[in-house]
Amino acid sequence: MNTAPRTHCSIDADGRITFRLRPPTATHPRLSLVLRPKKGRPEETTHTLDLEPHGDDGEFRAVLEPLPRLAEGRWDTYLLPGPDAARERLRPGLRDLRALVDGGPPGRPSPVAVRVPYATKDGFLAIRTWLRTAHAEAGPVDIADGTITVRARLHGAGLSEGAEAVLRLRGTRDTLHGVPVRPAQDGGFAFTVACADLVASDSRIWDVFLRPAADAPLTRVGRLLDDVADRKGVFVYPQATVGGSAVRPYYTVDNDLAVEVTALG
Repeated sequence: MNTAPRTHCSIDADGRITFRLRPPTATHPRLSLVLRPKKGRPEETTHTLDLEPHGDDGEFRAVLEPLPRLAEGRWDTYLLPGPDAARERLRPGLRDLRALVDGGPPGRPSPVAVRVPYATKDGFLAIRTWLRTAHAEAGPVDIADGTITVRARLHGAGLSEGAEAVLRLRGTRDTLHGVPVRPAQDGGFAFTVACADLVASDSRIWDVFLRPAADAPLTRVGRLLDDVADRKGVFVYPQATVGGSAVRPYYTVDNDLAVEVTALG
């Protein structure tokens, strides 16, 4: 049974996270962040913070500064009560994520670093992080008249001549479908994909990228810059029917944008 105290946390627009908790007993408490390894692999990356007394009511605090940047992934949080004590998985308390709701300022510099505290499915506190050289933040996604239109904003790079949206068939590196992007008055851009161009006789998934300039590396299109750590089950879009297939945009487990094509019948 987990006896660790509930841990409150708040985050500011720079990604600084403050943790607050009241350990029942502690000689030199610390807070440990552990990067969740891939299945079957051992833990390799940790980041440890000292918990300092704050006030006279037994509360301790730790601050995770914006630097160093955390590697992309999911970081589980633990209480280390003392030098010889076993670690305890932390449970979430109040999470103040108001600074993340509006997505922050436009034009974030490279690398684009994002942190979102969240509660895991089994009831523990974790931090979802992204760290990317550049990022195309998706906004509204509209499905109408057999097309999908995406409005987005680029961070960590600039749009240049020859920019295009690129849809790549998952599992391949050479099956690509490109469409031009249209600059928007607010500094973002938009692109429209004809669903019929993605349909084939079998089911498939297309991952969505931006090529910000001719011959530039692909940048993933997704939605990372708010307070939603897991978007896949939250943002559910309608499907378009084209011939014998259903076409539906969706967000992956990493909050990246993709388009699923499913054969009907």
